[in-house]
Amino acid sequence: MKIIENENYKITYNEEDAVVSFEGTLRLGGMGEYAPIVEYLEQAINDSDKLTLILKKLEFLNSSGIAMLSKFVISARNKEGFELSVIGSNETPWQGKSLNNLKRLMPSLTLNLE
Repeated sequence: MKIIENENYKITYNEEDAVVSFEGTLRLGGMGEYAPIVEYLEQAINDSDKLTLILKKLEFLNSSGIAMLSKFVISARNKEGFELSVIGSNETPWQGKSLNNLKRLMPSLTLNLE
């Protein structure tokens, strides 16, 4: 298991299950600060033909983070045969609209808002 964390957020990647889980608040300053997370997600794409992102416990994601997630989805879409699932929460206001937009970027994406 690989982990990126600080006092505001925690991201774990379980290679065995091909699951990346996000928790906390991501308010990084611009795409440059999101680079380590992008590298982390790109590694997950390269490790498997499928990946599940669990965002239920991600309370806040700023516009740079949404842009980072969107670029990641486009990257996943460009990998032939790649299956991407996103699990979010209807309880978290930003997730409904923002996560539905990811489905527009990758129509084959499986989105589950619980």
